[in-house]
Amino acid sequence: MTAFAVDGAFSGFSVDDIDAARTFYADTLGLDVETNAMGFLEIRLASGGGILVYAKPDHVPAGFTILNFPVDDIDAAVDELRGRGVETKIYPDDEFASDDRGIVRGGDRGPDIAWFRDPAGNVIAVLQA
Repeated sequence: MTAFAVDGAFSGFSVDDIDAARTFYADTLGLDVETNAMGFLEIRLASGGGILVYAKPDHVPAGFTILNFPVDDIDAAVDELRGRGVETKIYPDDEFASDDRGIVRGGDRGPDIAWFRDPAGNVIAVLQA
């Protein structure tokens, strides 16, 4: 038994420009984004969960993946992202060997995955479900 409600848990991360983040997450990625009373962004997920995005003047981009989107077709997802102006080859091949679009083929080591950055430099991924 726990003293806190895990059903209401959510994730959050910072950005340096809340307006750029709203445009990226709502318009570029097509997510359901609302601005709450405090001026933070709330990204609503189809699963019922949510993500809080808040502006932080001394924001430092996360050095790890902050958000993962499982997709049915990694190639189609990467093509769509690139068609919307999102760069999906963000790591050099000596760090993560990938194709020219940035897709790392996991094979027996894990799912196929491609990383990209939001306008604040935070790392996001799409991965084959």
